[in-house]
Amino acid sequence: MPNLRLLYIALGSNVGDRASMLARAMAEMNRAGLRVLRQSSLYETEPVGGPPQAWFLNAVVEAETDWPPERVLQTLQQIEQAMGRQRTIACGPRTLDLDILFDGDSVLRGGDLEVPHPRLAQRRFVLAPLAELSPALVHPLLRKTVAELLADISDGGQVRLWNPGGENGGRSG
Repeated sequence: MPNLRLLYIALGSNVGDRASMLARAMAEMNRAGLRVLRQSSLYETEPVGGPPQAWFLNAVVEAETDWPPERVLQTLQQIEQAMGRQRTIACGPRTLDLDILFDGDSVLRGGDLEVPHPRLAQRRFVLAPLAELSPALVHPLLRKTVAELLADISDGGQVRLWNPGGENGGRSG
């Protein structure tokens, strides 16, 4: 029997039809072999850092796999690229951004892969949807739950549940 691990993956988009991009990314993860078990609500979020740009839609999924973390990263990057991701401007607009937040209770540092994600504790746009799915999940290095990390965050960026029919000020697309 394979050794399945739970993964938490952040999704973000602020170019084009953001909601469709996120839905398609989740479908592509499943098609590629990363089994998506649960997904958070969609959150509209103010961009943090980088040039002026449209607001993001963000979500987090819980998935399972027995793949090594490097294969997960490679698969996520292939999905990003297939969906038009171009890495031209640091923290710039993007059709799709997929980040591994947690891979079981693994701590990995090296090359292009850092797990848990090194900046997740400073990002309200990641912690809000993650707390919706797993508020009691404990960060293996910081020894705090996701709910505690969210309560402690000083990031002032706006994060709100997405209302697709509403008049959200930062809505694009």
